[in-house]
Amino acid sequence: MTTIFKKIIERDISAEILYEDDDIICIHDKFPQAPIHILIITKKIIPNIQELKVEDMHLLPKIFAKAQELASQFGVQDGYRILTNNGPSAGQTVLHLHFHLLGGKVLGGKGG
Repeated sequence: MTTIFKKIIERDISAEILYEDDDIICIHDKFPQAPIHILIITKKIIPNIQELKVEDMHLLPKIFAKAQELASQFGVQDGYRILTNNGPSAGQTVLHLHFHLLGGKVLGGKGG
């Protein structure tokens, strides 16, 4: 399945790329839900968190380390949210594993 994120990775669609390596790509969200809204996307097509395999688990610490780095870079290190949805019933609209880094304002809603 070709997703919008795969098209961004392959440069078929433009995006504001903040970081990229062999495993992940980080871009500004085109429809931000907060002043800082960055998507951290796996380059390997993994539909969602439930589909992560043992051999893919090395991506998680890399994703969270990059989220910390980006939060500091954008000045939200003292208050941000990292979010991923698992499946359409949880609100996932692009079936390609990605995490949202949201910050830059007081984030309401439920959380811990």
